[in-house]
Amino acid sequence: MHSGCADGFPTAERWMMRVLLVSDVHLDSPFAWAKPEVARKRRQALRDALTRSIQLAMDQQVDVICCGGDLFEHDRVSPDTGQFLRALFERAHPIPVFIAPGNHDWLGPESLYGRVGWSPNVYLFEQRRLAPVTIVEGLTLWGGAHFAPAGASNFLEGFTVDRGGVHLALFHGSEQGSYYADEPGKAPHAPFRAIEIEACGIHFALLGHYHAPRNAERFIYPGNPEPLTFGESGQRGVVIASVDDGGRVTIDRHSVAVSDVGDFGIEVSGCTNKQEIRDRVAGALENRRGYARVTLTGELDPDIDIQAVEFEDVAPSLDSPPIIRFESVTIAYNLALIGQEPTVRGQFVRDVQASDLSTEERRRIIILGLRALDGRHDLQVL
Repeated sequence: MHSGCADGFPTAERWMMRVLLVSDVHLDSPFAWAKPEVARKRRQALRDALTRSIQLAMDQQVDVICCGGDLFEHDRVSPDTGQFLRALFERAHPIPVFIAPGNHDWLGPESLYGRVGWSPNVYLFEQRRLAPVTIVEGLTLWGGAHFAPAGASNFLEGFTVDRGGVHLALFHGSEQGSYYADEPGKAPHAPFRAIEIEACGIHFALLGHYHAPRNAERFIYPGNPEPLTFGESGQRGVVIASVDDGGRVTIDRHSVAVSDVGDFGIEVSGCTNKQEIRDRVAGALENRRGYARVTLTGELDPDIDIQAVEFEDVAPSLDSPPIIRFESVTIAYNLALIGQEPTVRGQFVRDVQASDLSTEERRRIIILGLRALDGRHDLQVL
């Protein structure tokens, strides 16, 4: 590992530096939503996307490569992944590679970072507070690391630059302003506010943590370069930031993903049999590549019996069978008619309707009970 000044940059009065930022790759991610053989393909896709990122840096002849954390999954990372990263970064030599570990690839006694013999162009930030590296005279890169999967403090709190010139920051953290609410379920790590960036003397921050891409005046999140789950949106990938000697930054985004991961909602109300439902799904997924999740919505007759397994061959152009969700499908029971029946299910409907439960609770219980009496397990109750 290098420390101190980066090699290979001549001192100049005027300069323009180009920095490629990649973050949140999550190598060796479990992909819990996928079957084992599909998850294995998805993990390979993560490697392929990172390889594309580094190749782009070489093709574009950038001056610096920065990794904004969560390069891999600390608890799952394999020795093979370590050797993959070592060889990949070595290929980029002499371009320096700066890494600021995040909450998923945090530094610790058993960290992969300490078990790999990195090439001389790799620099790992190993401090809890922002530490400086001089990239070229007049340009300083400040970076810090996470040392646990949670609990990292604000890297900018109490920090002020101690020298002149242009200053960039590289760390894994959660901006807590307007962007914070845009990614529900994303726990805050090393939380900070955008106003602190300028206040501490940093011209621009290169960040990781949020998977959704975000552009702001003083910071940027590139987003995860390869899809990790369904429902992701925005131009994710890598960022090439051009920084001049006056601290002005221009941004270019580049897609490096190797897979399409799509979300589809399909209305099935009015379908009278499961073949019609299959046809609607097949039409929506025709000629689609990659991976797809389909959410069926609407109301179906109780006589229609559908199972997810019946859709596995509906889109042969996909890399794996689509994931079918039935959460938004309801069964069109005629409760008024059933309630008049001199049967067990008729009595069940009458008893529930006479209860003190809310209208919604009665509906859920009645549908759940009627499905059980019908021996149905294919549709879920909203």
